[in-house]
Amino acid sequence: MARSHKGCCSSLHLREDNARFFLLMLVMVVYMLIGASVFMVLERDNEQVEKQQYNEHVQAFYDRYPDVNHTDLERLLRVHSEAESAGFVGNKRPRWDFSGSFYFVGTVVSTIGFGMTTPRTTAGKILLIFYGFFGCAGAILFFNLFLERIITFLAYILRAIHDREIRRKLGINNNHKNNRRDSGSIGEDSLNDWKPSVYWVMLILLLGAVVIACCASAMYYPVEDWTYFEAIYFCFVTFATIGFGDYVVSQKENYVNVHFYRLGNFVFIVIGCCCIYSLFNVTSIVIKQALNWMIKKMNCECRIRRKQRGRRNAITPGHLRRMKGNTVKVEIDADSDSEEGGRRNSGEMISMRDFLQTNKISLALMQKQLYETQQRSQSGTTNGFQGGVGPLAILNKKLGQEDC
Repeated sequence: MARSHKGCCSSLHLREDNARFFLLMLVMVVYMLIGASVFMVLERDNEQVEKQQYNEHVQAFYDRYPDVNHTDLERLLRVHSEAESAGFVGNKRPRWDFSGSFYFVGTVVSTIGFGMTTPRTTAGKILLIFYGFFGCAGAILFFNLFLERIITFLAYILRAIHDREIRRKLGINNNHKNNRRDSGSIGEDSLNDWKPSVYWVMLILLLGAVVIACCASAMYYPVEDWTYFEAIYFCFVTFATIGFGDYVVSQKENYVNVHFYRLGNFVFIVIGCCCIYSLFNVTSIVIKQALNWMIKKMNCECRIRRKQRGRRNAITPGHLRRMKGNTVKVEIDADSDSEEGGRRNSGEMISMRDFLQTNKISLALMQKQLYETQQRSQSGTTNGFQGGVGPLAILNKKLGQEDC
């Protein structure tokens, strides 16, 4: 029985990918509205209290020193605030020595941008535009390559665990020489299309990020005189490349074992950013699955682009046997309505032009299917990644989430 109710996607003539995009946009807007409301409730009263305390301190100063000029005092406070932001005031190390400059470019290319150190000259600002452009692009590529390798490693580990579990259930004795060959063939057949669960990968990455953050916090909080919670907060803000700048490490003038501390800080930030970046991308796959579930629950009849199925006089991957020069060896279905009955199932070589005219197939469709066949053949003979290094492309291929 046909459905009497059609979803909004069908009414708006949306494909599934477009419906997912607009649904995600709606969810993100609602998410931001809820977040703004919650933070407003949590922080607004504290803002008023701190503002009142500041005004009380200023007024108490004026009462104690009534002869002070208010305009001169406000100008002095403004200059003091700028000098403190630039690192001139207090027991702070130089911002633009070599170690401070290296720390600055690290925050630029990683897109953390604490804001504690910023170029103040016109030449420095111009250089930052070009330097940051190529630096951020290179850092994103580095994060994607790290994601590719960590997902490959986790998939290999999870596949080995799954293979071992299958052999245990089948009762295969790996120590026996005869069974070793059989167990390899059984494992290869059973794991040919197996992909690791995205939830297990997300859990492992989450545990890894938590361990790194805890270890880094154990180093930060005694050296920087923070609480352990403040150190954890700093790790998340830094590893997620949010970089508020309210907590920044390595700002004091003197540290014990300063070189080891800066080296450990650099290592923790690099590994932490890579792990959180990988975790965010894997979590995006889970969010995508949730959006698909929401689309189905809303009874949306989207126009889904389906894979080409086998039909009369159509190229399918199973029919492509060999391609040489300008000719293609094809097999025509037995129930084909083609007028050239003598060519049915003959497997003879025909020219590309005759093939297209006889079967009325567009060149674009044939090229697309030839490309897909090539990609499938390559994926079956290599353990590496094919195609681009985009995070979604890496995750979709390695975790088997193409249809998500």
